[in-house]
This record gives sequence, structure tokens and C-alpha cells, in this order.
Amino acid sequence: MKRIHVLLVDDHTVVRQGLRALLAAEDDMRVIGEAENGRQAVRQAKKSSPDVVLMDVAMPLLNGLEATRQILKRNSSLNVLILSMYSDENYVVQVLRAGARGYLLKDTAEEDLITAVRTVAKGQPFFSPKIAKLLLGDSMLRMRQEGATESYELLTPREREVLQLIAEGKSNKEAAAALFVSPTTIETHRARIMEKLDLHSTADIVLYAVRKGIVQLH
Repeated sequence: MKRIHVLLVDDHTVVRQGLRALLAAEDDMRVIGEAENGRQAVRQAKKSSPDVVLMDVAMPLLNGLEATRQILKRNSSLNVLILSMYSDENYVVQVLRAGARGYLLKDTAEEDLITAVRTVAKGQPFFSPKIAKLLLGDSMLRMRQEGATESYELLTPREREVLQLIAEGKSNKEAAAALFVSPTTIETHRARIMEKLDLHSTADIVLYAVRKGIVQLH
């Protein structure tokens, strides 16, 4: 059984100890490092290449948002799961646009942590129920007001398939294998999808898919 290697990043020792205890109880998980600030996290992620970086946001020296950007700039294949007490939508969107795969609220961490880590380790998005409701609720209203609910109809059936695969965390190579086409073809579809939907990053595609109910929320 392949274990999920996790890097814990939080400036509170007690929080890290609690998270470590929860993860250690699972046979398929192993904590391979800890960091108490964003700078340490960037160095540790480069050194150990974990499957999941469990990242606090409010930290000294370098916050979790900037640490996430730096980590993923160096290695875009890593999966960052944000752990935060903040549930403001603008804040959540900002973090996801930095490249994080998921967003876990600290007040539900004990119940959702294991599922979140396993989900994000597969490259799939995970949101705490409160965050999922927030993204789906206010955003759906805004999309209707802006006429964005019709935007999905602009996509061809193949573009819709590619959209879902990208939102589920598949790489161009993996999406190409699933659809029996070349990675270059997938990249072309990706570019057309982003142009038609006025999206500017993979994170935007994930958010769009979540808000449209295209990908399953865990």
C-alpha cells in the first residue's frame, strides 16, 4: 500500500501535534515533516516533495498564501490543502487561485481531515461543507445575474469532457489517455475552454466546475 506523505505547516505546536496524531492513526498516511512558518514550508516542500502539504494561512515570516504560490511555482505537481479558520469567500477564492487543491476549516478538521487529505492527494478538490455551500450559494446568484449560467452551453461536448477532467485534477497527459487523444489536443481544448468562459487559470476552471456542479464536492 502506497502511503500518502504529508507535510504539516502551522505556527502552533499543539495544532501540529493534534494533526499528526489524527494522521498517524491511518495506515495509508505518514507525516514526513513539519514547519512552523511559510519560509520553512517552502524549504521542506522542496526537500521532501510530499504528496500533500497541509498549510495554515496565518503564519509569521511568510503567510500560507504566499508559501503556496512559491511551493507550486517550484513544483506544480504538489497538492496543497489549506487549513484555516477564515470562511470569507473572497479569501477562499484568492487561496485557490494561488493553486491550492482544497480548503479545510479548522473547526471541522477533526471530522473532515482524513477524507480531505485522501481527496487532495488524488489531485481532486476538497472543500469543508461550509465553504462548499458558500461557493455554491452566493456564486450561483452572481452567475445568474451576469448571465454566466449560459456560458456552459458555449462549450462543445468534447470541451465539456476536458473541463471535467481538468477540474478533477487530471494532467494533460492523463486527460489525453482518458479520451484517447494527444496532450497537445487537450491543451488546445483547455485554451478554448478558458477563452469561451473567460477563465484565466486552472484554479478558475476548478472554481467554475464546482459552482456549476460539474465536479463532486466531498
